[in-house]
Amino acid sequence: MYCIGLTGSIASGKSTVSRIFKEQGITVISADEAARELTARNQPALASIEQHFGQSVISPTGELDRCALREKIFKEPQQRIWLEQLLHPMIRQYIRDKVSQSESPYTIIEIPLLNKRSDYPYLDRVLLILAEREQQIQRVILRDNSSRKQAMAILATQINDELRKTFADDVIYNNCSMAELEKKIAILHSQYLQFASQKS
Repeated sequence: MYCIGLTGSIASGKSTVSRIFKEQGITVISADEAARELTARNQPALASIEQHFGQSVISPTGELDRCALREKIFKEPQQRIWLEQLLHPMIRQYIRDKVSQSESPYTIIEIPLLNKRSDYPYLDRVLLILAEREQQIQRVILRDNSSRKQAMAILATQINDELRKTFADDVIYNNCSMAELEKKIAILHSQYLQFASQKS
């Protein structure tokens, strides 16, 4: 299976790009969706999180309180490292399983926290989505109903875009209209179909 890693900072437009690929009939696997499934109620990962962080990150219905957990890991960066060490191996295995089930010509894997290709050695290409910082701040404020200070703190924890550029094969600047973005994706889609057919 020909695999493309889709990455970019928070609120850069990855979900929109994923949707456009889906509309072309391409399988899109999301690392964020994997994390949500793996930390769902009664899942082993949730039990480990509760044991480590305590009841304060568990809702009254027994589900993960993502807002409370996010507050903790932003205040204490070492806790974010612990959480990543717990979840990332599980997420990588989940993605491998989903890739093996994909039946589209190629597969897009949305990985927000992709910071080196060696974590996903089967990726054939990496597509990076970039957006203006102010645009990202406004999107986070609207999406999460957060303050500007909170939005900027979230963005400050993101991998540097310059680092991402060093291992990206394709870069899309999401600073245009939806029609223009769709044109950019259409060009990449044609290229990816060609690359996938050559690999097979």
